[in-house]
Amino acid sequence: MNVLLVYAHPEPRSLNGSIRDFIVDRFVGAGHAVEVSDLYAMGWKASLDADDFPQRDATRPFSAGADSKQAFAEGTQTADVAAEQDKLRRADLVIFQFPLWWFSMPAIMKGWFDRVYAYGFAYGVGEHSEKRWGERYGEGAFKGKRAMLVVTTGGWAEHYSARGINGPIEDLLFPIQHGMLFYPGFDVLPPFLVFKSSAMDSTRHADTLDALGARLDNAMQLAPIAYRSQNRGDYLIPALTLKPGLGANRSGFALHRRDEEAADAAGGKLNGRRAGDEMRPMRAL
Repeated sequence: MNVLLVYAHPEPRSLNGSIRDFIVDRFVGAGHAVEVSDLYAMGWKASLDADDFPQRDATRPFSAGADSKQAFAEGTQTADVAAEQDKLRRADLVIFQFPLWWFSMPAIMKGWFDRVYAYGFAYGVGEHSEKRWGERYGEGAFKGKRAMLVVTTGGWAEHYSARGINGPIEDLLFPIQHGMLFYPGFDVLPPFLVFKSSAMDSTRHADTLDALGARLDNAMQLAPIAYRSQNRGDYLIPALTLKPGLGANRSGFALHRRDEEAADAAGGKLNGRRAGDEMRPMRAL
């Protein structure tokens, strides 16, 4: 198996640094090939701008979509972007590891998505018609590959429960997991979350790595999050709204998960959701 770890933390001696090393060692020890994109160590350029497209026509206004499309099609992307795309092509499993900073990933990792997800590579592909609306949300370049978030936070689990002050963790991570991973076709695994990272002692650190190791060992067998595929009949096309009757007892992001609907039908709580899967918006170790 080929694994790509996209990692964003500025301090190698941090908790995240130890988790990064553990992930690499675990996969290598099991005989897998691992590539690491350590964005801070690489000095990754975070901003998408005209400098990314040196062959573009500078007499016209910069367009992120149009210039990206042209560069990808003509093979004139910058070397750093093309190298990351090649890593994605090789990978069977992609892990994105980062601390939760202000309800999201560090800017340097967001910039990785902005620049690497070129038009024609990660989006803007496939047939657009009355029956299909592009290859996305369950289809696309990364179909057949798996992706997972590994996220640390200094906060308590309870702060991001359904009744917590910051709302449910499923909603917080939806733009990343559904919009940035499922959109171009990844099977998205449930995230691995580390809470109270600023109060990590040696015992809990060992327990955390044990739990992460078990998750990594099972990464290719674990059931992915059951997001609804766009072109499989749940959505009206081209309106891209759920068909009448689907998700009748749900609202918000939960509408776009098939397992949420099954839980309603069964009259029970969603299997696989853990009450402790929550985080808070503080800079984690």
